[in-house]
Amino acid sequence: MSISNLGVAGVVAGLVAVCSLMAAPPAHAQRGQGVRCESNNGKFNRCQMPWRDAELVKQESKGACVRGQSWGVDRQGLWVDRGCRGVFGEARHGRPDDGRPGYGPGGWQPGPGWDRSIRLQCDSNKNKYQMCMVDVGRRGRVQLVKRMSDARCTEGSSWGWNRAGVWVDHGCRGQFLVDRRW
Repeated sequence: MSISNLGVAGVVAGLVAVCSLMAAPPAHAQRGQGVRCESNNGKFNRCQMPWRDAELVKQESKGACVRGQSWGVDRQGLWVDRGCRGVFGEARHGRPDDGRPGYGPGGWQPGPGWDRSIRLQCDSNKNKYQMCMVDVGRRGRVQLVKRMSDARCTEGSSWGWNRAGVWVDHGCRGQFLVDRRW
């Protein structure tokens, strides 16, 4: 093979490599990239993510972003609340604890007194949606103990819960028992 043929073969190989890179479909939130999620006007919001767990990579809000309080991950994905806005990335489990108290190789663990019941009242005033924040825990449950309104309180319609707390709507007011379980 002559030098000119080697040069042409090199150019062709380079063009094939570049074209194959350009033809690859873009992936949402590839490794090293994050997902931006924001709580507009301090309201609860959900964002899709391609991972099982997330960590806050860059906080973009003035308000605090605290895992379990103003952001978190549950079965439905990433959620933010209370004005938290930021870029989230895939959580890297099994890493050193970075010197953060409460974090070890197994991740964050709750302190003593976590597994307990909490009673709270949550009211939908003027038929408006209201989120009452309480960390239910990943295996917790919530039940309506006493309806305080004339309006019906039907789970899934006028009240419900997720890891972040209890929500009410359509005039439902009630006392709820939150069985917090880690």
